[in-house]
Amino acid sequence: MPAESADWLTLGAAAKYLGVAQSTIRKWSDVGRVPTFYTPGGHRRYRRRDLDAFLERSGPAATSTGPLVLIVDDDERLRHYVRANLELEGYSVREAASAEAGLEALEDQAPDLILLDVMMPKVDGWEMLRRVRERHGVDSIPVIMFSGKVDSPEEAEAHGAQGFIGKPFDPQQLIESTKQLVPV
Repeated sequence: MPAESADWLTLGAAAKYLGVAQSTIRKWSDVGRVPTFYTPGGHRRYRRRDLDAFLERSGPAATSTGPLVLIVDDDERLRHYVRANLELEGYSVREAASAEAGLEALEDQAPDLILLDVMMPKVDGWEMLRRVRERHGVDSIPVIMFSGKVDSPEEAEAHGAQGFIGKPFDPQQLIESTKQLVPV
């Protein structure tokens, strides 16, 4: 690593620079999308010019070519985890930390699929689903609900969702459910 450390960023700084979660840039590094230097201690370092080149070839314009998935969950770590896995599959992803923020995101751009948590403060997932159906039509946007409290997919279907996944879930199960409803 050259002496000019200002050109090198830590994992956290690189994630902030790209505007993605650390888990996302880590996965991009693991699959070779973003060049990475490993320190003798095993820490990742990213060269700013490599990140700029990555943005040029696969920045927001390039990454928005896949179907858009909106993840609505108050658990930030879960949102980042799901986002990283879906982006690796070619999906564009937006996040919302609450039902209110999810409804606002719908006004900006309707997604191709909504991944929606049931248990959230203030407005829960069931109420958000009802509002989505009311504003956009019953079958306009497919919705996959997830929850650690609801045991039955039938309950989600009764509320108008196209799918249900219990927490904790296998990311491959989520990807497969997503691909069935909205292929890449």
